Amino acid sequence: MRKGLILLAIAVLSGCNRKEEGTSPTYKDLTEAVYASGGIYPRNEYKVLANADGILQQKLISEGDSVKRSQLLFVLEGITQGAREQATANIYRQSQANLSSNSPVLAELEAQVRTAQTCLANDSVNYARYRDLYQQNATSKAELERVQLAYQTSRNDYIARRSSLQRTRNQLYVDLQNSRSQYVASGQEQGNTRVRSFVDGKVYEILKEPGEVIRRNDQLALIGSGHDVFVKLAVDESDFGKMRQGQEVVVKADVYPNKVFKARVRKIYPKLNRVDQSFRVDADFVGERPDAYYGLTVEANIIISQNNRVLTIPKSYVVGNDSVWVSENGDKKKVRIVKGAENFDLVQVKGGLNEKSVVVNPE
Repeated sequence: MRKGLILLAIAVLSGCNRKEEGTSPTYKDLTEAVYASGGIYPRNEYKVLANADGILQQKLISEGDSVKRSQLLFVLEGITQGAREQATANIYRQSQANLSSNSPVLAELEAQVRTAQTCLANDSVNYARYRDLYQQNATSKAELERVQLAYQTSRNDYIARRSSLQRTRNQLYVDLQNSRSQYVASGQEQGNTRVRSFVDGKVYEILKEPGEVIRRNDQLALIGSGHDVFVKLAVDESDFGKMRQGQEVVVKADVYPNKVFKARVRKIYPKLNRVDQSFRVDADFVGERPDAYYGLTVEANIIISQNNRVLTIPKSYVVGNDSVWVSENGDKKKVRIVKGAENFDLVQVKGGLNEKSVVVNPE
């Protein structure tokens, strides 16, 4: 990656002409920076997704519109939703009728219980009468046992029919609850065809148009903050170790040729992007910020260090990583130096040279 392509607002750096015969180290203020490129993006960005299958019936927004939380954005027409909702509504109404006071199902069972209760009462009276007759030797034991069996049969039938009535009433109650749940779920699914915004923001992109077939989880639009933006930068792998939260960033956008924006590093992501061998670094603007346009291309210098009055030489005079050619008594020799901070133009010299040294072009 290139470094120092932006003129830093806090320092004006100058180098020496390669055509000069030689130069001496001089004391200057040196700003060390790492070059990064990237874009400007809105905060609270999210993709608007469809929650149901259907056909896009209405698009109620356009790119650039401001939207409010819960504002209706899209309306889908469910492919089978209408029929499903009608079916669940019919089942729910029928379940309510089956458990009502006028329920024909319960009325029939209640009538059977009353009939069994009447039969039990008659057989009970008859059994008591035959029992008295038997005690008076006015009837045979066989007749008493026949009447007793009829009474026991009536009692068991009454108990069974009463239990059947209660079981049916309980089952009808369960059926009503199930049908109500299905009806509510159907209504919620119908609500899923009404797509609303989760945040206050701005519409940056719309991906579907009315008439298109929509599947669940298809992206319909892109929404983000309409005023709060940040810088997403790609920093070369070789410079990543120099990144720290809070570092000052100088940002230049092509769309604003005469402006330089300031920002500070907010977050450093630890995952390497193997496509371009870079790491992601996010920075927040300080003071003036660009308008909320999505993906504006920017170049930036991330300030690594500010070095006041340090001994420097033009970077173009450095040979390899840490050597320069110097002139002594008319002779030219190679000298190793100890480098400090550096930028696109200058290198700090911590050792190997002094103010009187004459550094010559490497030819």
